Amino acid sequence: MADHTPRTPHETPAAPPADGPVTAGAHAAITVDDVREAHKMLSGVSRATAMEGSRYLSGLVGSPVHLKCENLQRTGSFKIRGAYVRIAGLSAQERAAGVVAASAGNHAQGVALAASLLGVRSTVFMPVGAPLPKVAATRDYGAEVRLHGQVVDETLAAAQEYARETGAVFIHPFDHRDIIAGQGTVGLEILEQCPEVRTIVVGVGGGGLASGIALAVKALRPDVKVIGVQAAGAACYPPSLAAGRPLAIEGLSTMADGIKVGRPGDVTFGIVEELVDEVRTVTEDQLSSALLLCLERAKLVVEPAGASPVAALLADPGHFEGPVVAVLSGGNVDPLLMQRILRHGMAAGGRYLSLRLRLTDRPGALAMLLGVLSVVDANVVDVGHVRTDPQLGLTEVEVELHLETKGPEHCDEVRAALGEAGYVVAE
Repeated sequence: MADHTPRTPHETPAAPPADGPVTAGAHAAITVDDVREAHKMLSGVSRATAMEGSRYLSGLVGSPVHLKCENLQRTGSFKIRGAYVRIAGLSAQERAAGVVAASAGNHAQGVALAASLLGVRSTVFMPVGAPLPKVAATRDYGAEVRLHGQVVDETLAAAQEYARETGAVFIHPFDHRDIIAGQGTVGLEILEQCPEVRTIVVGVGGGGLASGIALAVKALRPDVKVIGVQAAGAACYPPSLAAGRPLAIEGLSTMADGIKVGRPGDVTFGIVEELVDEVRTVTEDQLSSALLLCLERAKLVVEPAGASPVAALLADPGHFEGPVVAVLSGGNVDPLLMQRILRHGMAAGGRYLSLRLRLTDRPGALAMLLGVLSVVDANVVDVGHVRTDPQLGLTEVEVELHLETKGPEHCDEVRAALGEAGYVVAE
């Protein structure tokens, strides 16, 4: 199992959802029939996304592995499902007041498109630093975008204040029965597309997708395991499940912003606790390696949160009973972040190596160094020189190298060759 170190929980509960308080046992009111009704409602709106087999992951796990490609859904993620069902369920008076949401990306786009399709005015609050492609897409889907706050908590507070002032209906990203029912339609499609499935692996943030899938699948196929996956740096469910109630955690840190949630939802927690078989965690290295694998082997652009089920399979392939379906929940990744993640993933896989070393500052010194690297067939991507560092001697220069390598063994070979040539390497 991957890193399961929980973040520090604290007892201060998060504010209740602005779209209405929840009560204990509220999850019991959501049934597979609600999911079936949501599925009918979404006909012609959301796509029945493809199920693609993965030969590489199947070989790793030892049984068939299929990828449920919600990254190819409208707006680039599963979020359109729940958002549409939620807004479609509003009264005429509520629709007239408009809707408001807070999100850094996927929920924003889902709400914007769903509202436009239903003829409802939408306002979406996004953090000031939200990636420009996500801001532009949300506007293109028809929402009025307001940039507010540096972190999502500040953005959320602004959206809730807007709802109180204007009467607009706040559309919670996960903690509402209609949202959960809409996301649960992914589970119905999985059972239809892969009736022999034994394990479904799905990323977990607040728990809307995982709880919806679990509701649908466990009602129809209680023998199927549903396993949730969280980023180790933003894993609110392990301590909450251990305590038996939702706990907020602090110090969230992960590249997987789609599952970067500090507290489980009240409704979703009850469902996850009852119906999800296990919640596992994965590291940042495992997430970046999974994203790289999806791109290279499956030819699919997947965001870090969407790649989390694949990361879990890579981390502990023997743990999952097959056939397995891994839900790729979204593909909305900023190109600049993608560039950094791919480099991180290549480094984690031993295919990208960064080194620093010192040379005597004389003609030909760099050429001699590059000659050593040429002999061991390391491809030089970038070379940087530093001459003004006060820690350097008068005749020294520090060189930073970025190399393409062929795996961990080749990285060791490169280091060994440099050492034999008399270079002292600092990574």
